[in-house]
Amino acid sequence: MQRDIFFISDSTGITVETLGRSLLTQFTGLEAKVHVHRYVDTPEKARVVAGEIVRLQVPPHSIIVLSTLVSAELRGIIQSTTCVYIDLMETFLAPVSQALGLPVSQAVGHSHRMHMDYMQRMEAINFSLQNDDGGSIRHYEEADIILIGVSRSGKTPTSVYLAMHYGLAVANFPLVEEDMENLQLPTALQAVRDKLYGLTLTPERLHRIRQERKADSRYASLAQCRHELGQAEALYRQYSIPYLDVSERSVEEIAAHVLEYLGRKP
Repeated sequence: MQRDIFFISDSTGITVETLGRSLLTQFTGLEAKVHVHRYVDTPEKARVVAGEIVRLQVPPHSIIVLSTLVSAELRGIIQSTTCVYIDLMETFLAPVSQALGLPVSQAVGHSHRMHMDYMQRMEAINFSLQNDDGGSIRHYEEADIILIGVSRSGKTPTSVYLAMHYGLAVANFPLVEEDMENLQLPTALQAVRDKLYGLTLTPERLHRIRQERKADSRYASLAQCRHELGQAEALYRQYSIPYLDVSERSVEEIAAHVLEYLGRKP
């Protein structure tokens, strides 16, 4: 069966497209031609989309529209095409509102807060990328937290995850063999000791990870992994730096521990 399916949003379309495509996978034999329309935020844009729906509509089948449009005016323009209109926001908001016994808040205020949250997260992501792997150390005083650990201990994915999902400015700094020889904290970190959080893992786990990157090298050898991790953990203890064993933890679990340490709610 071939059907035209429209995903329509007044913003990025991420929500409607993600949920819509997940729903469509549940129908065996469906050949869906998906039309994604983002930033449909004016009556003019809505009328353009409505015109496309009318042109593609072939009886007896109606065009199916999955939408997250907030404006009643814009929804009305699309619904005037006699399409099968499925409002994803209303589908979920109505039962949640009933269960909570609370009315749905005005969309304008929420849109503003969502925009502010989005901007905060984008700034946090930029900060984390600019301060990844010790690439820049000039703005460490602005960091919410600085992750440290040996190479391939999970610093970068955790930094980006915390920035993307929680808007935290996270830097990360690699502990290399030279830094740990005398169990001295690298100069770049001495002024920000209160922001440091260490990551560690078992030598066997680190060995497997490094083998995928540089197989059978000194860098990946089990002996080298044991040595570096031993030095790193000794450094953490010497400077009373909190640290976490991430051997069997997902990035989500690591982030949850960091948030708990910072006193933030996941």
